Amino acid sequence: MTRFSKSRSSKPEQEARGGGAAMRVIVPLQGVVQGRGGLVLGCIIPCALFYFLQLYLKRNRNDSDNENEQNSGGPNTTTRSSSSGQLPELDAIPRSLSRVLLSPKSPSGPVSVSARANGIVKGGAESPYNVGLKRVKEDPYDELANPNGVIQLGLAENRLSLDLVNEWLVENAREAILAGGGELSISGIATYQPLDGLMEFKVAVAEFMSQVMEKVVSFNPNQIVLTAGATPAIEILGFCLADSGNAFLVPTPYYPGFDRDVKWRTGVEIIPVPCRSADNFNISITALDRAFIQAKKRGLKVRGIIVSNPSNPVGNLLSQETLYSLLDFAREKNIHIVSNEILAGSTHGSEEFVSMAEIINQEDLDRNRVHIVYGLSKDLSLPGFRVGFIYSFNNEVLAAAKKLARFSSISAPTQRLLISMLWDTKFVQKFIKVNRERLQKMYVKFVAGLKMLGIECAKSNGGFYCWADMSGLISSYSEKGELELWDKLLNIAKINVTPGSSCHCIEPGWFRFCFSTLTEKDIPVVMERIQKVSETCKSRS
Repeated sequence: MTRFSKSRSSKPEQEARGGGAAMRVIVPLQGVVQGRGGLVLGCIIPCALFYFLQLYLKRNRNDSDNENEQNSGGPNTTTRSSSSGQLPELDAIPRSLSRVLLSPKSPSGPVSVSARANGIVKGGAESPYNVGLKRVKEDPYDELANPNGVIQLGLAENRLSLDLVNEWLVENAREAILAGGGELSISGIATYQPLDGLMEFKVAVAEFMSQVMEKVVSFNPNQIVLTAGATPAIEILGFCLADSGNAFLVPTPYYPGFDRDVKWRTGVEIIPVPCRSADNFNISITALDRAFIQAKKRGLKVRGIIVSNPSNPVGNLLSQETLYSLLDFAREKNIHIVSNEILAGSTHGSEEFVSMAEIINQEDLDRNRVHIVYGLSKDLSLPGFRVGFIYSFNNEVLAAAKKLARFSSISAPTQRLLISMLWDTKFVQKFIKVNRERLQKMYVKFVAGLKMLGIECAKSNGGFYCWADMSGLISSYSEKGELELWDKLLNIAKINVTPGSSCHCIEPGWFRFCFSTLTEKDIPVVMERIQKVSETCKSRS
């Protein structure tokens, strides 16, 4: 049967009609029938089957052609071969507009992000600190355009001396950036520059820091690493001083942003060290020692202390005696000290500011364990310029920080502009003097306004805020009672303040008021709104 099939299929006239293909189906069937029922049935049955198969396929093909003509609005113009009357053509495989149908595996669900990203999105998103900032953004107060909006008292931003900055920029910005114009100055701002900052800018920054501290201490430009704000400066020090799972001791109440700046990307933990109102929230070495021992029992390795001087949110200054005690404690425990001095030039009280750098220069002790963070966001009212820096005595830290600065470098035009501003000695001296006078004036007026409402504030000599005791207005002496009052201040009085619980304060009822975002004529408006809530709370109690 195999020889017969091959000889029949090789004839050219049958090949032209498609008969060869048909006979390959019929002949095997014929052989089967012949073996059982004779020659006649062996010929008739396969032919009948072939006929009905042709009829069925032709009818289905015609139905498909009719559908194509209806969809295309005209007859199908596809050409067919001469054998189309005997065997049907296979329809072309339809093209898909999506690669999903061609994928070997169907999608199992939406694409996911990392657990770290989820943790950042969810962690702290609904904290009172962030909720308040969001409400101000959605409904900002404006004396004329939106007098019923939310007044910003939760952001440590100094707008009191922006007019001085604006005057200087109007007169000098173009010349400062382009430095007289020409090819050389363009290459100085449009090409790659050192990622840890221009040396000219480091020299200017070192001089500015010295002027802020009234020439008591000098700073070495070679020990400075420039970063895009104080936030990455603190984060970089976290990377350099501690491994993931290690911890820093941080006296409370502290700036709410530390929970983000220190922890998010480094994997480093913060151990809050409680300070109390009885001591005006000053640092206690006894409390530090207790927290260190407890951390050790929990299996946490403490790598350093982070302090703010002036403190945020209280505004008190660290005395020389306290700084020496911190150095002794750090030496005893063999840990680092990170001194956040970003508000060094924003003091406004009778006490003098003492930098950790001054203590180190005097005694020449343990230089390698001391690291200072500074910037221009507060003391020069330039938070939008994103300029911060690390000042360290540790060469290993400096070497690592310079490499990590590639992820947070300052733009060359910003550096060129600020080099000219900082070397303008007349402007710098005027700004420091006038800014301190304005801060002092606003602080006194704001504290006096709160005192008239029966609200006392902790003693402050620096910063942009009042740390106010409103525990007399809370429904219960607890975090819950504090947050209920915060909610009323935000939604009824429509003022955004920071509750003490956001700063990890262990005593309920304390709130941070940032007065430097206001003008003098805004103070009565704020006091009137606070009084409204105060009367409501007193009437209910």
